[in-house]
Amino acid sequence: MRPVISLLTDFGFSDTYVGQLKAAVLRVAPDAQLVDLTHAVPAQDVRAGAFLLWTAVEAFPSGALHLAVVDPGVGSARRAVAARTHRGDVLVGPDNGLLVPALERLGGLAAAVSLTEPRFHGPRTSSTFHGRDVFAPVVGHLASGVSLEELGPSLERLEAPFSFPAPRTSDGRIEGEVLHVDVYGNLVTNVPAELLPARFDVVMGPARIRGAPHPHYQAVASGEPLALVGSAGLLEVSVRDGSAAATFGVTRGAPLHLEPTLR
Repeated sequence: MRPVISLLTDFGFSDTYVGQLKAAVLRVAPDAQLVDLTHAVPAQDVRAGAFLLWTAVEAFPSGALHLAVVDPGVGSARRAVAARTHRGDVLVGPDNGLLVPALERLGGLAAAVSLTEPRFHGPRTSSTFHGRDVFAPVVGHLASGVSLEELGPSLERLEAPFSFPAPRTSDGRIEGEVLHVDVYGNLVTNVPAELLPARFDVVMGPARIRGAPHPHYQAVASGEPLALVGSAGLLEVSVRDGSAAATFGVTRGAPLHLEPTLR
């Protein structure tokens, strides 16, 4: 079976960085199946990259490899790491918090190493492109059967400089916030489906969205707001045929709360 490798970066497509990253993987593991999660993470936004990686990894078969590079500290003292989850997947990237939420979603950290063994790196190592010169060759070697333990010394834990805030319950209502704005302008919140009341209103500033949860996007008239459980299992605020972010003038970090109703 051909190894599956997912790719997530903030490289964009204006330059050749994505192509070079893929070439560095395929030079070592020419039979690998490369899956582009996204290369449009906002530049150097580790938190956004961590959220997007978290939303995607569970869809892959256990034992998949995940290469994630959002690395504003490239060339500095930050570690380059590879980490195995209890589900059996391996994630490779900078040790700056990018990998941690996805690791937790896949069962937690089973083992991790610092990528210090140069024989598994590329033929040259620049101080500005570890994605091509360190992470991609390492993923290629993992796909070709090299064990995690051969790549460098073991680590007890990974750095976790941030976490996604959990929703809070106060006076019978649920208080949350927007974690992500997707390409459609949907506001993805931190409120998981299992925490939702049977019926509720969503309040953001002066706006109130009544009758949630809605079953689908066409449950309201065009231009009207709605709130439903999205593909990540989190409550999302949307506008049919429009952008909730533009309609409400909010972005990541915006607060909201849910009020249970009897309707």
